[in-house]
Amino acid sequence: MTTIPAEMTAIEIKEFGGPENLVPASRPVPEPGHDDVLIKVAAAGVNRPDVLQRRGGYAPPPGASDIPGLEISGEIVAIGQGVTRYQVGDKVCALVAGGGYAEYCVAPEAQCLDVPEGYDMVRAAAIPETYFTVWTNVFDRGRLKGGETFLVHGGASGIGTTAIQLAKAFGARVFTTASTDEKCREIEKLGAERAINYKTEDFVQVVKELTDGRGVDLILDMVGGDYIQRNISALAVEGRLVYIAFLGGPKADVNFAPVMAKRLTITGSTLRPQSVQAKSEIGRSLENKVWPLLSAGTVGPIIDSVFPLDKAADAHRRIDDSAHIGKIVLEVTS
Repeated sequence: MTTIPAEMTAIEIKEFGGPENLVPASRPVPEPGHDDVLIKVAAAGVNRPDVLQRRGGYAPPPGASDIPGLEISGEIVAIGQGVTRYQVGDKVCALVAGGGYAEYCVAPEAQCLDVPEGYDMVRAAAIPETYFTVWTNVFDRGRLKGGETFLVHGGASGIGTTAIQLAKAFGARVFTTASTDEKCREIEKLGAERAINYKTEDFVQVVKELTDGRGVDLILDMVGGDYIQRNISALAVEGRLVYIAFLGGPKADVNFAPVMAKRLTITGSTLRPQSVQAKSEIGRSLENKVWPLLSAGTVGPIIDSVFPLDKAADAHRRIDDSAHIGKIVLEVTS
């Protein structure tokens, strides 16, 4: 039986601002609720929403921990009375609404998933946030099908590298954008037919050329801003545009006439505020349709770098610099 301490090390946001405001602190170990498990964290993924929270732009949902971190892996050390699927000692990865940058974290049982066969804890921690996000937005909301054309912006990000692999695995033609030629060449190795350097090329023109003037069926965008109108131009008739973030801002001067003329669908979502039930349904889809691909090595998280928990500030500097390709992970040792 694992002894659970009263206190743990966690990463607090001292004040909103730069990475230097992520500091180790002592916190009480949380207790699992009726349908929760307590996980001794082995690793935690680092994601853009964590950066937004650090800067003061993405508050945790009501009742969630103020500690950053939305995905973890580790061993279950305690369970609530309503837990039926997992037992103490099971190793899982989990999507959480906060609290991941810590030695212990509570997760709803329904948001836990078995560690894929052959995965260590670092790779397992890099799965939940991006795979939940990509699945629900690209395949559920975006309705991507085999044989369709798909453009994902930010192809070198955790979301981008995941979306490229999954879309390719399910039979789509995949295009993407990135900031350097080096990144473009690397992410083409993941299955993108063409990676477009958005600093030197016009992605609208390129995708039109690649589709014989038709445009793409689906775009997944995290940029917004002046990309909004350009995305509309790049879509085919009956195309779909899905937003998951607005790194370039949520506002733009947009001509909606092409939306009507091409019968486009524009939608979007955020994952963190959704209910446990909604996240559970996404998780079950992943188990059925994606976990076999992970275990077989057909798709998988691309690990850019790994930092110890107490170097969370350095991990955030890496993501702020946008130098990474794939996922950044914090490894927890205690």
